Amino acid sequence: MHFEYQVTGGDFTNAGSTSSSVKKTLKQLNVNPSIIKRTVVALYEAEVNIVAHAYKGNIYVDIEEDAIVISLVDEGPGIPDIDKAMEVGYSTASVSVREMGFGAGMGLPNMKNNSDKLTVTSEVGKGTTVEIYNRLQ
Repeated sequence: MHFEYQVTGGDFTNAGSTSSSVKKTLKQLNVNPSIIKRTVVALYEAEVNIVAHAYKGNIYVDIEEDAIVISLVDEGPGIPDIDKAMEVGYSTASVSVREMGFGAGMGLPNMKNNSDKLTVTSEVGKGTTVEIYNRLQ
């Protein structure tokens, strides 16, 4: 199964709608609840990062026989230092984003902790791609 979603930067009203939709689909497919939770946490964090940091992005979700593969591709400022961005508490979120309760510097660490494999690539001035892979068994 393949799903595609569009995310608009700055649209905090709809932040989380993709992860909610994917959660519903995974429940309907009777996926193990612990795998659903891990997948949805990782996806939510990545989705909110697009909303908080990028101009726009696309999310591609592939539910395969043995795995869930999610790719998030955004158009935004990019991440200059991915290793630094992976540190707990490190954030480049704006003051206004932090005032809304986002940008605590837990997004990438939470994605890593809730995925079997996480790949982050970025080009400054162009955007970031996040790939989340979770086994279904």
